[in-house]
Amino acid sequence: MKKLRYLIGATVIFLLTAVSCQEALDLAPIDYFGDGNYWQNESQVANFMVGMHKQLRDQQFMFVRLGEMRSGNYSNIDRQNTSLNELPIIEQRIDENSTGVTNWAGFYNPILQTNLFIQKVEASTFLSETQKGYFLGQAYGIRAFYYFHLLRTYGGVPLWLEPEVLNGNTDPVKLRKARSSEADVLAAIKSDLAKSISNFGNAASPADKSQWSPRATLMLKGEVFLWSAKVYGTTADLAEAKSALNAISGTSLVQNFADVFAYNKKNNSEVIFALRYQVGEAEMSTYSYFLYSTYNFDNLHYKDSLASGPLLVDPLVIVASNSTQIIQRYGYTFELFQSYDLKDKRRDATFYDYYKVTKTGNPPYQVNIRNTALVKFLGTISANKRYFSDDWTVYREADRLLMLAEIVNAEGGDPSSYIKQIRDRAFYPDADPAPFVNSSKDNNELAIFAERNKEFVHEGKAWYDLRRMKYGSDFLVFKSPNHGYGVLDKATKAHMVLWPIEKAIWTNDPLVDQTPGYPSVKP
Repeated sequence: MKKLRYLIGATVIFLLTAVSCQEALDLAPIDYFGDGNYWQNESQVANFMVGMHKQLRDQQFMFVRLGEMRSGNYSNIDRQNTSLNELPIIEQRIDENSTGVTNWAGFYNPILQTNLFIQKVEASTFLSETQKGYFLGQAYGIRAFYYFHLLRTYGGVPLWLEPEVLNGNTDPVKLRKARSSEADVLAAIKSDLAKSISNFGNAASPADKSQWSPRATLMLKGEVFLWSAKVYGTTADLAEAKSALNAISGTSLVQNFADVFAYNKKNNSEVIFALRYQVGEAEMSTYSYFLYSTYNFDNLHYKDSLASGPLLVDPLVIVASNSTQIIQRYGYTFELFQSYDLKDKRRDATFYDYYKVTKTGNPPYQVNIRNTALVKFLGTISANKRYFSDDWTVYREADRLLMLAEIVNAEGGDPSSYIKQIRDRAFYPDADPAPFVNSSKDNNELAIFAERNKEFVHEGKAWYDLRRMKYGSDFLVFKSPNHGYGVLDKATKAHMVLWPIEKAIWTNDPLVDQTPGYPSVKP
């Protein structure tokens, strides 16, 4: 992607800031360049689209928060004498008074901008049909992406498909809108996907993987229809999901797992769509919170638990980063690290493990703390500074293969060919020490989930996987004697698969109800 110099404050028109959807919609448009003077040429439209991608990038940590913090993979144990963030989410303690996420996750601002883009581009007369189709293919795909996150987070949500405020409707009463049903939101997402595919036509996906593309829409369609088939029981959608994923061509697994995320290997063959970061432009602002606090390496921290490895000072060279504060605020469970086979290359490409020990003899040593730092998107060192500027992958070939494995398994088939590719790469150049063997549908589902859980750490997928994947008739998100992945008691917390909304939302719009199952003090 070009340098993001961008949209809303520089090239475009409207800034919407809000503490709730309704407040955002109550704001009248701010005339920056003059709306009538802006939508006049292809360059302006292209710049607006670049700005929409910048907004997507701004939401990166929200995608992580919604997609994996509740998965059971995050630790609630402070291992470095620093307080951990967002424990109510991690510990499943969310309710109306502590929702974990506010303002519909902040997605309606970019949705309203996307609505404006669609309206203006559809009405344009200066774009060729090819240009118009490609831009609309991107916009409809991006809007479907936002609404799919909203659907999986809240269930039914208000559906805004027109830029009503930007069109001059600023009456707060007329702008009130109740939550649509989950079925209606899903139908709107599917409709946007169909429009995205239709508008893209036969266009090829570009070499730049940081722009929404036909491949990105097909990946999203595969994911949406897989969700529809398994969560809502629309089994016919399995075939649609498979068809969409099989229509993607020109991608392949990168032989070395770590290279998928490497700073100097952006746009590699495995990436389908990624959020772009660059030295001197942007970094993952929260990444340092998944590392370690060097001032807590108190001459007792070692690389291995026998204290035979190096005494740690700053093994990942993070002190040289631009971050103002390097403190561990989030940690993955050590059990997740231990779930990898010792020869699985994904383990050390994802985590750096270290230990605090007490010498009790000569030897032995007593291990007091086992910890990991995330290294999957560690970035690069440039001019003696570390920048957390690896691209953040949204969709990649491994995801496509494992979704296809899940679909084939749901159809009663053998997913071996897909799982084998993932495991072969994980152990390359060594042989897989425990090759997958086709088994029952339930056992296969657990095997696919185990691969996804190790493959997609910090890519915002584990919570959604738990919600979608099943053992028998129950989703993996619920505790079960048949597997160790569940995080919710179905008898008492089944409603918590969806998130609550805060009081401010329905205070500003009395038509909006609380998420079903949560006690509400709404009058």
